[in-house]
Amino acid sequence: MRTAVLTVTVDVLFESGFDALSIREIANRAGVHESSIYRGWGTKADLVSDALASRMGLEVPTPDTGSLREDLLALLRALAAFIGTPLGENVVRMALRRDLPDSDAARDRFWTDRFTRGSVILDRAEARGELRPGIDRFLTLETLVGPLYLRLLLTREPLNEAIIENVVDLMLTGIAAEHA
Repeated sequence: MRTAVLTVTVDVLFESGFDALSIREIANRAGVHESSIYRGWGTKADLVSDALASRMGLEVPTPDTGSLREDLLALLRALAAFIGTPLGENVVRMALRRDLPDSDAARDRFWTDRFTRGSVILDRAEARGELRPGIDRFLTLETLVGPLYLRLLLTREPLNEAIIENVVDLMLTGIAAEHA
């Protein structure tokens, strides 16, 4: 049931946007009772946040290449590809809105989930001796992905391989262990 509801939620969100999204329509299309959705998620914002986090987890998985640099490159490549899709653009637009009911808590959970997943990369790198101990995981990830969102939202410069590699290499000069 959970998978069906989350899949349908993303479909409906993409088709009609958050404002027109209806729990009743999602329930009908997913073949579940409306009350099951309310019991499972409580609010429309929570449902959408969970659906987007679930989809983003599939679209932007946590890489494990055995190398901090390669993991960060893979993460940024996947993120750049995702935010260039219509669904990714929709996620960004929703994140920027301040007028959605119950959205602050849902937004916080969404980003905490994404940063927690990304922190695994840094945890593994520290265990391999590639990362200086004590690095703030969330700040590192915010700094890493910030240029992508800056280009997407403000400068509209391309998100190409060169910028991805430059961002990762610049980040590594600040966080890498001295011997790495």
